[in-house]
Amino acid sequence: MSSPASKTVALPPHAGTLEVHLLGLVDYASLLGLQEYLTYEISGQSGPSGILLLCEHPPLISVGREGKSSDILIDEDQRKRAEMPLHWVSRGGGAYPHGPGQLALYLMLPLDRLNVGLADFRRRFETAVCESCRELKVPAKRHPDSPGVWGRGGQLAFFGASVRSWVTNHGLFLNVSISPDLLKMTTPNPIQERATSIQAQRIQPIQMPKLRESLIRTISNQFGYEMTDVSTGHPLLKRTTRRVAVHV
Repeated sequence: MSSPASKTVALPPHAGTLEVHLLGLVDYASLLGLQEYLTYEISGQSGPSGILLLCEHPPLISVGREGKSSDILIDEDQRKRAEMPLHWVSRGGGAYPHGPGQLALYLMLPLDRLNVGLADFRRRFETAVCESCRELKVPAKRHPDSPGVWGRGGQLAFFGASVRSWVTNHGLFLNVSISPDLLKMTTPNPIQERATSIQAQRIQPIQMPKLRESLIRTISNQFGYEMTDVSTGHPLLKRTTRRVAVHV
């Protein structure tokens, strides 16, 4: 494991604002459409301001650039019966399961204007999540050779990002209280440790609002944002409806 997350030095404060949108439960395809627009919007600006989207998704599986069909451990008929869409996307990483109880953090930052490289972006993002986990009394660390966040019981968060015109998109998926059955639907990470959740490491229930507040603060600190603008929803998000299987 890597050294404690607290040893990562935060960026010096700057004049940018981190715009935060709390979106609730959002269809994955709708979120990707909003993210694509916001990435384009940030790339046309000149300052260091960025955007953070926080949401959860109905059950689905996404597969990144390093993923393959064999990473999905349920067959197509099972997946269709469970009404779980499959999305092949341009982010890094492999096949990740998603569902309610997993907090998705889509962080869109202009790396060139923040003077942050790709490896440093991942390190700071994961460090911020580690700090928030520790505030909940859940030990968490980074792993130098495998993206994500790790706890005593396995992998707590999946990391998968991409960069377009030096603006990051996609992000990190933190397993808060997601169903363990969902986490078993894809192959283990490259170091062969099982996926787990924050709730599995605690006795007391997780308060999602408290966790979101902590993450906004730790992410802002890691990337030098002294100003944040937090709102509920986004006017450009296209809401959709679909059936969701209760037992997946």
